[in-house]
Amino acid sequence: MRTPLKSILTIPLAVLLVAAAQPLEGQVLKRLKNVAKSAAQGAVEAEVARLVAEAVTCAITDAVCHEEAKANGKEVIYTSDDGELITDEDGVPITEREEAAGKAGVDFAEAEPRPGEGAWANYDFVPGETVLFYEDYETDKVGDFPRRMEFLMGNWEIVEWQGRRLLRNTGPRHAAIKIVLPRELPERFTIEFDTYLAHPNHQFVVATAPPTSRNWVSLEGNFIQVGANQGTGVDVYDEGVKSTNPTKEVSERLVPVRVLVDGRYAKVYVGEKRVANVPNANFPRSREIWISNIQAGSQERPMLLGPIRIAEGGTDLYDKLAETGRVATRGILFAVNSATIRPESTPTLVEIGTMLQEHADLRLRIEGHTDSTGDDAFNLGLSQRRAEAVRDFLVETYDIGEARLEIQGLGETQPVDDNDTPEGQQNNRRVELVKLGG
Repeated sequence: MRTPLKSILTIPLAVLLVAAAQPLEGQVLKRLKNVAKSAAQGAVEAEVARLVAEAVTCAITDAVCHEEAKANGKEVIYTSDDGELITDEDGVPITEREEAAGKAGVDFAEAEPRPGEGAWANYDFVPGETVLFYEDYETDKVGDFPRRMEFLMGNWEIVEWQGRRLLRNTGPRHAAIKIVLPRELPERFTIEFDTYLAHPNHQFVVATAPPTSRNWVSLEGNFIQVGANQGTGVDVYDEGVKSTNPTKEVSERLVPVRVLVDGRYAKVYVGEKRVANVPNANFPRSREIWISNIQAGSQERPMLLGPIRIAEGGTDLYDKLAETGRVATRGILFAVNSATIRPESTPTLVEIGTMLQEHADLRLRIEGHTDSTGDDAFNLGLSQRRAEAVRDFLVETYDIGEARLEIQGLGETQPVDDNDTPEGQQNNRRVELVKLGG
C-alpha cells in the first residue's frame, strides 16, 4: 500500500533522512570514493602528461643539463643513469633534484664528474681560441630555417625540444645546408655540435668542401661521418683513410660531437670518448662547412642538430705567455650561470697545471670575463667566482702554491669582440691568464 504524498510531507525531515540513509549509505560512499579515486587518477595522469611534454629530462647525475634548464626557466624531470624516470609514490615525475637524488640513492659528490676524473681522465679535446661561427637558433622563430645558414635542399626547421632550440631534419636523403665563414679555415680548427639521431641507421656528414656531385663519393678529401650503426669518425671514399667507431649514444639521446683538425691530424669525440684518431687526414681548407644527411630522417624519427660552434686556433699557452704576457683560453667551461667547472675542461686545466709545475717561478693572475648578457653586477660576481674556481682547482689538483695565483673577476668590462654577434659573445666568455713579474 502506497503512503499518500500528504502523509510523506508531514513526516519530520530528520526522520526521513535517517530512514533513507540506512540502505543507501554504502552505495553513496562507494560511489563518492570511486569518483574521488577517478579524479585523483585523472589529475595524476594529467600532471604526468604535462611534465613529459613540457619539462626538460635530465639524468640525475647531469649537472650541466640541470643548470641549463633552470637558467632557461624550465622545469626538470630526472632519470637514473639507465634511463628510468624517477617518480614519487603516485607515479608523478619528481622535479626537485635533491628529492630525486634521495629517491634514487644518488650522492652528488660521488656522482658528478670533475675534470680529470673517470672517463674524462684521457679526454684531450681543446676548442679553438677564436670563434668563427656560432649558431644556437635563439634569434630565429621556431618553425623557420636559420637565417645565418644557407639552405640547399631538404626539410630543415628550428624546433623546441626539451627546453632547447634545435635544428630538425626530416629528409629527404641528401638534404643539405651550408655555413659560410668569414675567412678560410686555418691549419688548426675545431667544430662542435650536439646531435640526436632518432633511428640507429641515420647518418650524416660534415665536410669542409662540397662534393662535385650529390654523392659524397665524389668529394676530394675526408669528411666527418656521424652515425650509430655506421659509426662516427673520419671517413673518405677515394683515399682509403678511414677511422670510425660505433657510437650508439647518438641514437639514444642528445650528445656532443667534437672535431679537432691540426694540419693533417684529425680527432673526433662523442661525449667524453675519442672515436677517431687519424694522423694523415685531408680536410680541404675553404670558407664553407657543409652538412648533409646520407639516410633520410622523418617526422616520426627526425635528425636533430644542436648549437654549432666553429673556431680557429690553438697555441701553446706557455709560448703565448712568454711572447705577449697574456693568453685567453676558451677551453675552461662552466655550467650555465654557475662557477661549477665542467669536466670537458680537463685538457686545458691539465695544460695550465702542468705548465705551472714545470715552471716553478711562474706566477699568474687568473681573470674571469663574461659577455654583456644579463645584469652587470651578476656578471661581475660570476666572473669572480669562476676565477676562484679555477684557482682552487689548480691548488688542490696540482699542489700549486696559492701565493702564485692571483684572481680577478672583470665581468663584461673588457670585451675583446662585438657583443652584438653570437661569435662575439662566445669570444668574450673566457678565462685569461696574465703573467706576473717578480
